[in-house]
Amino acid sequence: ADVGFAPPARLVVRGEAYISKAAFERFRQEQEKLGHKFTSPRNTAAGALRNLDPKVAASRPLDVFLYHIVLIEGGEGPTTQWQALHYLRDMGFPVALAYCRTFDDSEFDALADYCVNWAQVKDTLPFEVDGLVIKINELALHDVLGFVGREPRWAIAYKYPAAEAITRLLDIVVEVGRTGVLTPRAVLEPVFLAGATISSATLHNEDYIVEKDIRIGDMVIVRRAGQVIPQVVGPVKELRTGQEIIWRMPKTCPSCGEPVVRYPGEVAYYCENTACPAQLVRRVEYFVSRPAMDIEGFGPKQAKLFCEKGFIREIADIYTLKEHREELLALEGYGEKKVTNLLQAIEASKNQPATRVLTAVGIRFVGPITAQLLLDHFRSIEALAQAREEDLAAIEGVGPRIAQSVRAWFSHPANQRTITRLKAYGLQMALPEEEKPEPAAQPLAGLTFVITGTLPSWTREEAKAIIQRYGGKVTNSVSRRTSFLLLGENPGSKLQKAQQLGVPIIHEEDLRKMIGLSE
Repeated sequence: ADVGFAPPARLVVRGEAYISKAAFERFRQEQEKLGHKFTSPRNTAAGALRNLDPKVAASRPLDVFLYHIVLIEGGEGPTTQWQALHYLRDMGFPVALAYCRTFDDSEFDALADYCVNWAQVKDTLPFEVDGLVIKINELALHDVLGFVGREPRWAIAYKYPAAEAITRLLDIVVEVGRTGVLTPRAVLEPVFLAGATISSATLHNEDYIVEKDIRIGDMVIVRRAGQVIPQVVGPVKELRTGQEIIWRMPKTCPSCGEPVVRYPGEVAYYCENTACPAQLVRRVEYFVSRPAMDIEGFGPKQAKLFCEKGFIREIADIYTLKEHREELLALEGYGEKKVTNLLQAIEASKNQPATRVLTAVGIRFVGPITAQLLLDHFRSIEALAQAREEDLAAIEGVGPRIAQSVRAWFSHPANQRTITRLKAYGLQMALPEEEKPEPAAQPLAGLTFVITGTLPSWTREEAKAIIQRYGGKVTNSVSRRTSFLLLGENPGSKLQKAQQLGVPIIHEEDLRKMIGLSE
């Protein structure tokens, strides 16, 4: 069907890459002759896209279906998802229209039946799928409904039961993530499932293991969630011998030996030690990242290398890297200029405001906005460290969960040592008095904002709160009275309306500059 729209000046589209079953089989046979093993189209496609060498992706038989219009400039666009698919097809993009259909408001039962019955169809398709996506047709409603994190409220996935197999659970090991979360993982007797050999799987948390009564030595049912992520569904109790072992979460961190904690109302256990080796690389990555200390030339690659070399044993050691200058110069790819620039960037980060320091140390639930709220109240990290949990919880926008996390973090001796060291190295630990926004001098006073799309590091609620805190107003619809449209990823019809009315469009970084949160 011709939707009748002229080509725009600029069009940004989104889709999903895949490898068809036939193309994968040809590719697999070719690679087998070369001694390479590929087990499934989905894993092969995902591996190609994750690879940093574009030649690898180009060498694999990738295809794509386009399904979403991210941005249209200089032309009228579709108003429904169904129109958007036809629009993309007529523009020459590959679209899965043959596998799509629409239902009106009175056909909910027919939609449900369609989803269930499609289970008989999906395995006959020329490509692998694990379910259907149901979307609201009207694009204007997409913007009204918005997102929860990065999940749209205007779409939902209907997933089909995953392939399952039975194997023995040999052991349960505990892994420690960047934020200190302890996650149990199953060590399995290898089993072939959905095109891959599975030897480990997630067990989520201790409550999951207890509720399912999963024991070491059990024969367990394993499935691949979304045909990708292996997980243990539960034990086959009829096959028990009596030799199975009941498992419990360890009381100390398996990496650093520090006591672990579990907060009321949460299922996870945490290691609060920032010097924990299992957390170190990820914590360093976050500390130097753009939302935190924003140290130029210091990324994940450097974080991993410097930790492996022993230059960094806790995050405060970032500021002692200058003592390893000669060792840095001896590393491959680290010449005089590169090392000098890196060390200068580290030194310059000492001038970053205290809000970035508080963000960077990686307290759970404390991002840039919460860090600003806390320091607006306490004015210094040292005062915050002495605050009582009830005083923290009383701050508007903080609440008991954040208060508990902050209090626990500052109670840990290793974290106290980190703050002491960072202060000694010259990092900013307090807000200058003039940083506190005065009502008469709020930079956004008199301005009206509309937010659309998903922002890089703020939720809509956080963005709205900070605009209001600095004197601005947030409304839901674009009009000639709108001062700025704050634009994120996956914008809705508000973007087109703003362009039609000539409303200035800004991004998160622009807003940060307007309120002084960005250098």
